[in-house]
Amino acid sequence: MAKRRVFTVLAVLALAAASLAGCTMTTSGRAVSIYDDPFKVAGLPTTSGPNGPRPGVPDTPMSAVGGDNGEIDKLALNAIEDIQGYWQAEYPREFDGRFTPVGKLYSWSAKAPKSQERQFCDESTYHLVNAAFCRLDNSIGWDREVLLPMMQESFGKMAVVMVLAHEYGHAIQTMSRLVGPKDPVIVKEQQADCFAGAFMRHVAEGNAPHFTVNTSDGLNSVLAATVAIRDANPDDPEAVHGSAFERVTAVQIGFTDGPKGCKAIDMKDINQRRKNLPQTFGESTGGPANLDLSKDSLIRLSKELAWIMPTARQPDYDYHGAELNCRDGANTAPVTYCPTTNTIGTDVAALAERGSPGTDERDGFPTRVSGDFDAYIVFVSRYTLAVQHNADQALTGAKTGLRAACLSGVITAKLGGQDPRFAPDDLVLSPGDLDKAVSGLLADGLAASDVEGNTVRSGFARVDAFRAGVLGNQQTCESRYA
Repeated sequence: MAKRRVFTVLAVLALAAASLAGCTMTTSGRAVSIYDDPFKVAGLPTTSGPNGPRPGVPDTPMSAVGGDNGEIDKLALNAIEDIQGYWQAEYPREFDGRFTPVGKLYSWSAKAPKSQERQFCDESTYHLVNAAFCRLDNSIGWDREVLLPMMQESFGKMAVVMVLAHEYGHAIQTMSRLVGPKDPVIVKEQQADCFAGAFMRHVAEGNAPHFTVNTSDGLNSVLAATVAIRDANPDDPEAVHGSAFERVTAVQIGFTDGPKGCKAIDMKDINQRRKNLPQTFGESTGGPANLDLSKDSLIRLSKELAWIMPTARQPDYDYHGAELNCRDGANTAPVTYCPTTNTIGTDVAALAERGSPGTDERDGFPTRVSGDFDAYIVFVSRYTLAVQHNADQALTGAKTGLRAACLSGVITAKLGGQDPRFAPDDLVLSPGDLDKAVSGLLADGLAASDVEGNTVRSGFARVDAFRAGVLGNQQTCESRYA
């Protein structure tokens, strides 16, 4: 039997970010349902404006062993003070026992010569590009010369805050005995991601003394940082943090439901969220690769769309370009849906360029995960507009775009290849494809846009709509965005 051709992941520079993730937060002890208003950011208004350190706020008097009192250390220490203050108030609400602050803080330079090496958690800091919580002495340490500056330059200062909030989340796990030595590392890491999301909501609500984050491009950048430090290859024995899709999901759970939602994360929860999604390359895929996007592959995909999500009037397909000049819809290159003619027009070359393997980088750090499925998901989303059109649903507005993202998530999950109707040469989902879709949704949201190409400003809302479809079904999307 011939091997299936597949959409696959793009290996991403992992650096030494094994300890990075997210941390914790809650909304004044109150869980919030994102279903209250899906066009807000988990119940908060979509805001623009200030994002990062608050001007005029005095720096914390806290210090770090080995620190240089430079700008990065000040940023990190201010973050730790805010995170610690949050947990001092929040811990008694969620856990038994008494909150005890992290005992020590360490700062080092990964660029320093060996003669200046120090010890952190019984490990040399020589060339140590990392940030971590150490259970041996209840401490947190960070590299101020490579890792944190790279995060700041790529994603902004709030990404640094997110990293340290994640590490403090590990301290909370240890203090509360929420996890033990026998718990899988991925559970510990996704709980910590969740805790980071909870703390970010605390910041978004205006409650952090040193920082503020807006819920549009600010929060989008924080989530993009989570995507970049994902596990790119699930077959790697060191892949213990989860895919970008899983990590962003964990952050969103924390942002939405606070620490209470994070406490519920265990292996059973993670496996339920994984459903039948591929978790290993296996023999059928042959490992990481990128499926070339062509007219032939799009034709094959269109046939799968027709039986995955059938609609009364199947759209026509034009592969000569996306300039349809439709009277009731805009050209949304590289793929356009025209309701008048029920046609999907595709600029194949432009779509292939979007799906070309590679990463956008700053100083060697990935700022966007690109690849085949970032392109295919746009094509899929235009098909979902045809589905909505045949259901007599409005084709403009926020609801339309989010419903398109949600329905695209439903189709994506169906492409997992578990259905016996898949033939050996059909296009099927592969590990990492969800990460590419998430990255695209955060970057421009084209797969969550309406027939005019308009989308909501919140990448959080766009990704959440897609995730609802992946983990739900068509009825989930119809009811949520009715």
